Amino acid sequence: MPVNTQSQVASDVKDIALADLGKRRTEWAFQSMPVLQTIRKQFIKTQPLAGLRVSACLHVTTETANLMITLKDGGASVVLCASNPLSTQDDVASTLVRDYSIPVYAIKGETNDVYYSHLTAAAEHKPHLTMDDGADLVHLLHTKRQDLIGDVIGGTEETTTGVIRLRAMAKEGVLRYPIVAVNDAYTKHLFDNRYGTGQSTIDGIIRATNVLLAGLNVVVVGYGWCGRGVAMRARGLGANVIVTEVDPTKAIEALMDGYRVMSMGEAAVIGDIFITVTGNKHVISRDHFEKLKNGAILANSGHFNVEIDLEALGKLASSRRPTREFVEEFALRDGRRIYVLGEGRLINLAAAEGHPASVMDMSFANQALCSEHMVKNHATLEKRVYSVPEALDKHVAKMKLESMGVKIDRLTVEQEHYLSSWSEGT
Repeated sequence: MPVNTQSQVASDVKDIALADLGKRRTEWAFQSMPVLQTIRKQFIKTQPLAGLRVSACLHVTTETANLMITLKDGGASVVLCASNPLSTQDDVASTLVRDYSIPVYAIKGETNDVYYSHLTAAAEHKPHLTMDDGADLVHLLHTKRQDLIGDVIGGTEETTTGVIRLRAMAKEGVLRYPIVAVNDAYTKHLFDNRYGTGQSTIDGIIRATNVLLAGLNVVVVGYGWCGRGVAMRARGLGANVIVTEVDPTKAIEALMDGYRVMSMGEAAVIGDIFITVTGNKHVISRDHFEKLKNGAILANSGHFNVEIDLEALGKLASSRRPTREFVEEFALRDGRRIYVLGEGRLINLAAAEGHPASVMDMSFANQALCSEHMVKNHATLEKRVYSVPEALDKHVAKMKLESMGVKIDRLTVEQEHYLSSWSEGT
């Protein structure tokens, strides 16, 4: 990668001296992102984002760094802030500033006030395009900083929680520009959500606690694509997996996938580790805390830190203290001790490194190509949430297969005709 040695760009990062490590790790991740490599080469030639300002609110990881570099190489003026106070990799933030002259506003462990000041800094870039993970930047532009929304032509959204918020905004008629739901691409949620979240969530829990999962009762709260992945990986490590759900169809699926399915009230009594992946609030609440066994561990892998009712748990506790990095002990008045990981935030990014680069390759390929798509088509799009175009989604899958040296079959003319006709029968 070409390196810009100038470091005098506006930013707020922990320590610019961490940049050497960040650069090495970013380059390491790029080796596992062949699809994004191909797109970057195309962007350098075609400059699809020339003259455009992009404000990105994403987890500041090595994979995100490579996406930002790709956007900049495509002609964009890019500013990046964190989409979660605990997800920033400080060395990566530093290399983006020092080596690539990309302004970054992100510090791991930043307070909520600093987090929102960083969001504001990204918004003040007066973006033409927004790139969000959780819709916090979009929300800021539509509420407190409407004065900065005038130049925005469109955006993209990375995660399920953000898409839910944006669709609610569109339904109420308040969304002021079109947004592509990158999360809904098959090449995103089937792989990123299932395999990425599945592996990285377990990775984060093990790094934070060093517990042995084999033989433990692991309760997976929610059986969407993320829940499926977490359950699969926990079972692979020998855990007895229990699934709780509110959707009867997903509950049947979990049951037929071989997991025990029960209510949270039942699971609370027997669970050793609880992992929330619902995108909803207070799915583990006071009623459940009162039933938990001594030593129960609570972790969240949903986007926001609302899935575990930490306020209620704090009120039940006589004292609380950190016992390990990213582990907080809540001592209850009856003598039980409950452990919360990563302040109830995304455990895979709080205590580990997030998704592996090889799966983020597809997610961020979608981000890059959807940005190009938005630039080309924004004038004809309504102010609502769009799915990733099917042709683009399949193009990403095709590039991924090619990078892996895998060939697949093609339909013959006869087969295409058969699938598109109704005249042939028994």
